Amino acid sequence: MSETPLLRPVVVVGAGLAGLTVALELARARPVVVLAKRGLSESATAWAQGGIVGVLGSDDSVESHVRDTQDAGAGIVDEHTARFIAEHSAEAVQWLVDQGVNFSPDPDGPLGLHLTREGGHAVRRIAHAADATGRAIHEALLARARAHPNITLRERWVAVDVITSRHFKRRGEAQRCHGVYALDIDHGRVETLAAEAVVLATGGVGKVYRYTSNPDTATGDGIAMAWRAGCRVGNMEFIQFHPTCLYHPQERSFLITEALRGEGAILTLPSTGPADPGGARFMPAHDERGELAPRDIVARAIDFEMKRHGLDHVWLDARPIVAAKGEAFLREHFPTIHARCLQLGIDIARQPIPVVPAAHYTCGGVVTDLDGRTDLPRLFAVGETTYTGLHGANRLASNSLLECVVLGQSCAEAIRQLPAADGPEPPAWDESQVEDADEQVVIAHNWDELRLLMWNYVGIVRTTKRLERALHRIKLLRDEIDDYYANFRVNRDLLELRNLVVCAELIVRSALRRHESRGLHYSRDFPEALPVSFPTVLTRPAKSR
Repeated sequence: MSETPLLRPVVVVGAGLAGLTVALELARARPVVVLAKRGLSESATAWAQGGIVGVLGSDDSVESHVRDTQDAGAGIVDEHTARFIAEHSAEAVQWLVDQGVNFSPDPDGPLGLHLTREGGHAVRRIAHAADATGRAIHEALLARARAHPNITLRERWVAVDVITSRHFKRRGEAQRCHGVYALDIDHGRVETLAAEAVVLATGGVGKVYRYTSNPDTATGDGIAMAWRAGCRVGNMEFIQFHPTCLYHPQERSFLITEALRGEGAILTLPSTGPADPGGARFMPAHDERGELAPRDIVARAIDFEMKRHGLDHVWLDARPIVAAKGEAFLREHFPTIHARCLQLGIDIARQPIPVVPAAHYTCGGVVTDLDGRTDLPRLFAVGETTYTGLHGANRLASNSLLECVVLGQSCAEAIRQLPAADGPEPPAWDESQVEDADEQVVIAHNWDELRLLMWNYVGIVRTTKRLERALHRIKLLRDEIDDYYANFRVNRDLLELRNLVVCAELIVRSALRRHESRGLHYSRDFPEALPVSFPTVLTRPAKSR
């Protein structure tokens, strides 16, 4: 009588909403190892303020949500993807409720939830937990994962690379994923983690820019690892800049949620001198939807006004909310923003908030299907790491958390259907030819140079000349970083920098291919949109894999 082969675990790289959704769904049938390169609580999910889309109300429909997603995505949203995710939005919200997420209640609302509205949405369809939705979701799922006997959570483990068939150095073998090499930071050694499948759920690449609303974890690790493993990437030129990040020397990454504008806050100009009292509202001059226009339009309008008037920031004024609904409403629905601003000396019920745009969301990434499959068998990717066609040229607000849950569940189901993998154990990590780094300052210097370069040349408004200059310097930086990587033992800073420079090059190369302005990509050299447009997909040459 033959024994059933022992299943290797599935390794999930990333402990945000996408990764935890996959892990919790998979753990019912398979062992799962989840890697978090910092603390388990440090993910972009926990920073999300606004909420998650749910087609729940009697005034809403799947068609309406798909239409809003397509409008925000500026003509290159994959309708099949948008429809699939919209159709599963209600059950995604219900799944989160079942996991113990405490959304803001409304006895008269669908599922007993309060729904808010954000820019680009035709109706109120955003389920939220006050203004800290991401934290509420992440804490609930993390508690479930910690208690699950089939899930192993590893903090301070950073993935180095996907293990593919090429690591075995056997000719003619079909390529597939065999696991990951991962650095155990506390013990300073790279371990070989064999796996039935690997799921990349590492988030986006916001830290490639000098100013970002993202946490320090957003260094594009999954995108860079998949690219090195031979997978295609798509739409990397579309980096969403959130219009309203708090402008304050003590708080450089604090997001001011779009829901504040959804409830009636307005954008105004500061005073530029004694003759200018400031306070003038400017968004209606840029778009008839005013402050509720999609994020790319609002961010570009703020950038335009700041450059036109020589401003360091603009104002986001929440006092119209107080006038219409009362101060108690403002405190109840935006307690996190109210408390943090108050700590910094800003009473948002009585004073406008200084804000600037900041890199916020990566709309492109690793090309996958709706089950998270990449081009490499047994390598999956979910969430902001991916390009699925949902976001097109610009993400509709609160679609990101929804994508994580819906496609995280379908990814888990696809992995459950995989037969047991056979084959030998992957080779151990080889560091026999390297030594300890002598100067860490090289990493810090290159990191700063790369982020400033991207901010100045590959930001909200672009030109071909700026992009070409950026690409030239990025290639030089990449060569320096690759040489450093080849000669010294790895650490987290080096691994993140190595991934950032790969993603920076992918962003610039994608931007140079798009000879039009569309959504989040605005070029002064090509200010008009083409009549017909397509996603930008990059394929790595086989000889360089």
